[in-house]
Amino acid sequence: MGKQARAIVDLSLKELVKELNKAYADEWLAFYLYWYMAQMVSGRAYEDIQEFLNKLAKDELEHAREIADLIIKLGDAPTANPMDLEKNANFPYLSPPKNTSDINRIIRIVTEAEANAIEVYNKIAKKTLGKDNVTYQLITHILSEEVDHEEIFENLLER
Repeated sequence: MGKQARAIVDLSLKELVKELNKAYADEWLAFYLYWYMAQMVSGRAYEDIQEFLNKLAKDELEHAREIADLIIKLGDAPTANPMDLEKNANFPYLSPPKNTSDINRIIRIVTEAEANAIEVYNKIAKKTLGKDNVTYQLITHILSEEVDHEEIFENLLER
């Protein structure tokens, strides 16, 4: 964003970037968790779960990239040190189950992670509504994808 675009943002850019960096960290942790579980899943219907997890991992990585681009446009930088990701995240890293064939546990972990993401993005959307249209549009786009992810896994859990 240029000077004028940043000037019309009607909230603290420093606070906004801090929240976006936390969401950025969340996305990296979600990416890694989903990617890892996709590699490790076993047992009944593991191929379907593996496919879903790989797709979600790709989506979370895309979200991280979109948020990083926005942080840069806002005149700052995303978290650079991977060791800081969990420390800077909104929620602690959800550890994958030790039993790689516990599909229900994997689904519950993903559902919890997606619910956390929905909470974070909803909060940022409310904060930016009418105050930063560019951020609001990106955040509501990501929010809609997180809502879809949660629904997919809740439906799997109900089966």
